[in-house]
Amino acid sequence: MTDLGFGGAAMFRRVLVANRGEIALRVIRALRDHQIEAVAVYTDVDRDAPHVRAADFAFSLGSADSGIGYLDHAAVLDVAVRAKVCAIHPGYGFLSENPEFAEGAVQRGMVFIGPPAHAMRVMGSKTAARKAMIAAAVPVVPGSPGPVTSLDEARAEASKIGYPVLLKAAAGGGGKGMRFVNGEAELESGLRAAQSEALSAFGDDEVYIEKALIGPRHIEIQVFSGADGQTIWLGERECSLQRRHQKVIEETPSPVVDEALRRRLGEVAVCAARAVDYVGAGTVEFLLADDGEFYFLEMNTRLQVEHPVTEMCCGVDLVGWQLVVAAGGCLPLSQADVQRRGHAIEARLYAEDPELGFLPSPGKITHLVLPSGPGVRVDSGVVAGSEVSIYYDPMLAKIFAWGTDRDQAIRRLRRALLETTVAGITTNLSLLRRLLSTEEFTGGDYHTGVVEDLLGRGSEDEASPQAVEVALVTAAIRRFENDLRAAKGEHSDDTGIDQQKSSVAQTASLAWRNGLCGASRPRRVGY
Repeated sequence: MTDLGFGGAAMFRRVLVANRGEIALRVIRALRDHQIEAVAVYTDVDRDAPHVRAADFAFSLGSADSGIGYLDHAAVLDVAVRAKVCAIHPGYGFLSENPEFAEGAVQRGMVFIGPPAHAMRVMGSKTAARKAMIAAAVPVVPGSPGPVTSLDEARAEASKIGYPVLLKAAAGGGGKGMRFVNGEAELESGLRAAQSEALSAFGDDEVYIEKALIGPRHIEIQVFSGADGQTIWLGERECSLQRRHQKVIEETPSPVVDEALRRRLGEVAVCAARAVDYVGAGTVEFLLADDGEFYFLEMNTRLQVEHPVTEMCCGVDLVGWQLVVAAGGCLPLSQADVQRRGHAIEARLYAEDPELGFLPSPGKITHLVLPSGPGVRVDSGVVAGSEVSIYYDPMLAKIFAWGTDRDQAIRRLRRALLETTVAGITTNLSLLRRLLSTEEFTGGDYHTGVVEDLLGRGSEDEASPQAVEVALVTAAIRRFENDLRAAKGEHSDDTGIDQQKSSVAQTASLAWRNGLCGASRPRRVGY
């Protein structure tokens, strides 16, 4: 470790960032602020990525074709040992909520910059989390006490709860392994589909049943816990604008949460974190019903994608806090010191086609202009010339706007999106612009089904099998053509070209297994 940082912590000398893209770059910048050396990891498709260029050292994890890469526990830990790092920051996604990875780092004498493994295990299982929250008197959505193991058991539980219900994967999130069931006639096929998808995405086919709340708001609370047991909350984030159960636009404060409700949500979130002896940054997510009642949904035991909106309104650096707390320091603020100012909104810019069920749009970014100006912040992991791979999540950038009030934040974000240009691939930019202009959003009267409503689809509508197949083949062909051009330049005979041809089927298969938008994650896909 190096000199003392704020909070009385002797800061780390060198940290490995076990991630890619914008979150890896975000963490590296925080390390720079604290004069800590950054070690990056990358697969072959990310060799020239911005996060690799920004790091002090970089190590290869091999080929993305392997389907492992950033998920390879052993490889990442081996790099950490070789690089002689003091700690590992996992970012979000990939290994960030994997307790075995956290334990492996500790066993090798390194600090895992995240919560303890036991907290990950409890909150990483939806059924275990429900039990823990019930024991802590945290309100949960009515549901089955554990996974249902047969159709008869599912029928009995659904009848007891009352239709409509949601079938949900016990081990995952992000909409994977989730099915909406209107009535008993749909239960058998829904259960079979949910179990199959859960097994494919998470390696675990356990599914439980939960009461379906129609048109709820998705509200989350940012919490932060010190090693001394002190836990504070830093306001709420409204995350109800979603596509395929994944967030698109987030804002703080929520337009429907008053100070009394905000305090109740914060106090319950702190209670949830303390129930699992939490340490570090975490997010407790709730569903808010029309009648004002709220229910625990899950806890993300990591840094959240949308954490910058909280930073902008609270004037804090959450990644910096993670470093200080992991190094043994105290929380920089008490609950009484937390002050929120203004309004902040985030829009997630994705390489995807909203008109085709949000199918990913891989390819080369030929031209890129990202916005700037008063009140605007951009976190991005790509530049002009970057190749958007079929192997990883297609998020290109997060575009933020802050204002003294909500109206100013909206106006600034609209301006920022008008300044944004992406060429070479299809993006959701036009959808983001449309969403900010809808009466539902400007009036603050929206829910989790608004995006699908805007596109004229039902909330459970997904891309057809035919559209999925077309996207897979297109992605595989595009990858083949790129590799073919490279092979022609490197080989005097056709050996390399033949090898590239044989990889097309493998490429499509990997894309399918990875859920069409990146490497499958051990816990939650929807971060």
